[in-house]
Amino acid sequence: MSNQAAPDLSCCPSLADRRVPAEAAAVLASAFKALGDPVRLQLMSMIASAESGEICVCDLTPAFDLTGPTISHHLRTLREAGLVDAERRGTWVYYRARPTLLRQLAALLTVAPAA
Repeated sequence: MSNQAAPDLSCCPSLADRRVPAEAAAVLASAFKALGDPVRLQLMSMIASAESGEICVCDLTPAFDLTGPTISHHLRTLREAGLVDAERRGTWVYYRARPTLLRQLAALLTVAPAA
């Protein structure tokens, strides 16, 4: 369902190593902004930790005291930020994390221990 091309973020080492290029910063900032909402952070955690590598929206929605359309909005934000992929199967949509971008976010924040 996601039609967003995977950005090339191999250019970006840790923030502590060197400056992040502007194009990469725009993509990464969008992902961080999407994760800046508590509900989206919880959704991302549920998706990324799903035992089978993916999870149905039917399993995500009951975990929150929010309406279906509100959950859909948050999931769309995660998709648009490139954090998750989605696949429709019948009436349900299944979500899976995009590990490349998640690894890049983690690497960007990694700081070597002080000597």
